[in-house]
Parts: sequence; C-alpha cells; structure tokens
Amino acid sequence: MKIAVDAMGGDLAPQAIIEGAIQAATELPSDAKIILIGNENIIKDVFKGYGDVPSCIDIVHAEDVIKMGEHPTKALSQKPNSSIAIGFKLLKEKEVDIFCGAGNTGAMHVGALFSIKAIEGVLRPAIAGFVPQLGGGHAIMMDIGANADCKPEVLAQFGELGSLFAQYTFQLSKPRVALMNIGEEEQKGSLTAQATYPLLEQNKKINFIGNIEGKDLFTNKADVIVTDGFTGNILFKMGESLYEIAKKRGIKDDFIDQTNYEAIGGSPIVGVNGNVMIAHGVSTPLAIQNMIGWAYKQVKSKAFLHIAQALN
Repeated sequence: MKIAVDAMGGDLAPQAIIEGAIQAATELPSDAKIILIGNENIIKDVFKGYGDVPSCIDIVHAEDVIKMGEHPTKALSQKPNSSIAIGFKLLKEKEVDIFCGAGNTGAMHVGALFSIKAIEGVLRPAIAGFVPQLGGGHAIMMDIGANADCKPEVLAQFGELGSLFAQYTFQLSKPRVALMNIGEEEQKGSLTAQATYPLLEQNKKINFIGNIEGKDLFTNKADVIVTDGFTGNILFKMGESLYEIAKKRGIKDDFIDQTNYEAIGGSPIVGVNGNVMIAHGVSTPLAIQNMIGWAYKQVKSKAFLHIAQALN
C-alpha cells in the first residue's frame, strides 16, 4: 500500500508533515509505504535533523506549491508541477492508493473532482467528519464544508453515501442515519430539511431513524449525521473547540481529548473514485501521524469501491 502525502501543504509544512510521517512510519504495518510529495531538496534538508530517511518513506519531487490563498481551479491549471497536482496525478494513475494533504482545501477538493472524478450517480461528493461519541467510536457527519448549500436530493444521497461509508469503515451492518435538525418532529426545520425527511424515510437501503438535534451530536444516537456543509462545518468546528477550551481551563477528560482535531487528523472525501483525505491547515506532526494511520484504514476498507458498486 502506498500512502501519498503532500509534504508542502499546510501552515507548518514541510517540518510538521515530515515529522508526522516519520512518527507514522514507526507504527504502520509492513505492507505500507509513505510517499512524500514536494521539493526534494527542501524535504531532504528537513530530514537531516532526524537522521536517515526511513526505508518505508519515498520522496517524489514537485517543483511548485499551491498556497493557501490561491484560487483552487486556477492554481491547479497554472501549476501542473505542484505537490497537489502531482499527488492527484499519481492517484489517478493508481501509482498510490490514497492522497492526503493539509494544504489548500479547495484545491484538494477540486483536484479530486478533476482527476479521479465523482462516482457515477453521485450528485455531489462530500467531506465527511469523524464525530467522537460518548459511548466510544465515531459517527460520520456529511457534509462538513464542501457543499454549503444543498438541495433535498443531495442531502438524501448523503444519507446513503454515509451509510455505505460507515458500514465498511466501521463494520456496521445497519448504520443508523439521522437528519440534523432543530427538533425531532418530522415537520420541524427549514423547507429543505422538511423536504429531505421523506426522501430519507422512503429509502429502504438505509436505516433512517429520524431527526436529531445539536444536543445529540456526541450522544451515540446515530452512526451517520446528515447535514449541509454550512451547518456541518459550524457544528464540527464548535465540537473541536471543546478541547481548546478544556485545555485553557486545565480540564483533562478522555472524551474531550477525542474532540481535538489531532485525534483523527483528516477527513475523507466521500463519493469520488478513489481515496482522498484532507487535513487542517494548522496540522501538527501528531495530526499528520494520525491522519496517515486513518489513511491506512481507509484504503483497507475499500469503501469507495463498495459505494460505486452499490450505486451501479
């Protein structure tokens, strides 16, 4: 298995990316290899502070970098030799099994759509967030930022995509799918939420349990939480803030520790013909290390293949 990582993407790159890759290399199974993509001279200079490059880490040279503030589509077309563009080229050509990056989120999302493309039948691929649950494990929330505005049909499909993803990622036979709303009653919420509810209810391929509220985010009521990217992003980042608040107040709690973005490190794009994970721009070595660990699980789950098979 080859796990490609954008070595130049992120506010703390390349130092944090390389350090995280070195830490991950000590924990990955023997069948895994990490491919760092970026300026070879810069990467090797950073490695000098850590000794020899581990045998399970290879470097693929990329001359350019897409910066955080650049327009995604323009940058990808104008910088074909950037680390993100080369990463997706390798993924498209099946030279690597997954591509991970903490760089320009828009470029990562657009790059996935332009290279490996959406699975046939998918209306809009989504970014999935791993939400820790009080009873242990995680729920999948879709979307957490890729699609700020969604029609009912798109939200309803998120329920099906999320169900399939959870089924094969977490080995759940009948994942519980819920719609995030402002009340549990069927008639509650915006016009979009009200129109989405019956579409989810009528889909016999999923185990729809109805609406949940914001207070239910962490309480193990659902395995898949359906929402638009605007609401999902706000909820997800508010959840992540619990760790920083607790840390500032000197509070130590095992569950709150799981809300720290470093605990998972990355979020997969669900609905494309391949494996892609997006990390926070401020990713630390620990976040990168954990993202690579989850990337390994993602490839092993073959979730995107199961989704494609189910939709076809």
